[in-house]
Amino acid sequence: MSTFTAGPEIERLVQLLGKLPGLGPRSARRAVLHLVRKRDELLGPLADAMQIARDQVVICEQCGNIDTCQPCTVCRDPRRDDTTIVVVESVGDLWALERAGAMKARYHVLGGTLSPLDGIGPKELNLDRLVARVADTGAKEVVLAVNATIDGQTTAHYITDLLANLPVKVSRLAHGVPVGGELDYLDEGTLSAAMRQRTAM
Repeated sequence: MSTFTAGPEIERLVQLLGKLPGLGPRSARRAVLHLVRKRDELLGPLADAMQIARDQVVICEQCGNIDTCQPCTVCRDPRRDDTTIVVVESVGDLWALERAGAMKARYHVLGGTLSPLDGIGPKELNLDRLVARVADTGAKEVVLAVNATIDGQTTAHYITDLLANLPVKVSRLAHGVPVGGELDYLDEGTLSAAMRQRTAM
């Protein structure tokens, strides 16, 4: 069985791309070949964009989103509803809800879900900041837009308990989000329907 052989620079590029979600060794090799063939159109601009991202992208101190400004563009938007905070697991989930245009609220990125088997407890998530935001801003509703997985629902219940002593309504996404489904893979219509039909915890 033959093995993939190329110069060390190309092999390194294949290995690095192969670490991206959804890209295995074969897909990474195809991507590298395409990038090299289109080096002026794709490879150069991609390298420049990645350099800029490495130097300028920061994590928003308010919500946990990623952007090139502090606070992020979403937090700076004056058209947002300051009384509602939508809690998501990841930045990818925030982007999915923004694509759907489900609601113009504030966001809070947890950075994952509670998962004792993986060593992820409350201290590993952005939970203290969430409680402080709810208390400081006087938010009236917290929407738990977490994935419909066991870890996601466990996290939702934990957050509900954390906020129990604050005068805030806690709701969660309703119909449209399948059990075991992840927000980033759902279509905009499904996400919009789920947001509109959210229910109290």
